[in-house]
Amino acid sequence: MSEAPTAAAAEHDAQSFAMGGQAGANGSGHGHSHGLVDPSIKRSAAGVRVVALSLALLGATALVQVVIYFLTGSVALLADLIHNAGDALTAIPLGAAFLLGSDRAERAAGVAVVLAILASALTAGVFAIERLVHPTAPENILALGLAGAIGIIGNALAARVRLDGGRRLDSAALLADGQHARSDAIVSAGVVVSAFAVWLGAPIFDPIIGLAITLLILRITRESWVTVRGHHHHHHGPH
Repeated sequence: MSEAPTAAAAEHDAQSFAMGGQAGANGSGHGHSHGLVDPSIKRSAAGVRVVALSLALLGATALVQVVIYFLTGSVALLADLIHNAGDALTAIPLGAAFLLGSDRAERAAGVAVVLAILASALTAGVFAIERLVHPTAPENILALGLAGAIGIIGNALAARVRLDGGRRLDSAALLADGQHARSDAIVSAGVVVSAFAVWLGAPIFDPIIGLAITLLILRITRESWVTVRGHHHHHHGPH
């Protein structure tokens, strides 16, 4: 009579051991996961990869533009550069949000993105106004046009990465940053226009385009804020 329970217990132990071994082989110490990685961990890992790739793209874009800015002295390029650098730095709170795996942290990261965009707009505006008061023509026009083209390509690629990741992971922060980067590709086109205007003999257009970029950044700020707030209400409903 005692052999049946013993056999059943042994079979149960063997199954538990097999499940535990499968979990260990897949990098998880929890037998109840049946060897699968927890969905929140997958989401965090995927989010960090998206953020890291966009940081690399925008960081490289900003670094190249820094070098070209010192060669040209263009305010339009400076506005675009400040904006791209601020955009790259927003990857830090975004990455932290995904690592923490918290909806609240992710929403806070979305707000941080919006604040970074606003700060970049105000900084760019100050430099543009200063150049209008004390005009100086940019130099190395060909390099200036190249910097604008690099900005267009870098932002377009970063936008694609962030928007795709934001939709896939249902992330308000990534969607806000993706909209921002997509519009930044258009903003960088202003640097190309500035180079063309200076080449035609109208250097005053450089700070004017710098101010125009500032206004566009302010518009992007509002759109990104609407995205973050809209995603928050989508998850929590009206109060």
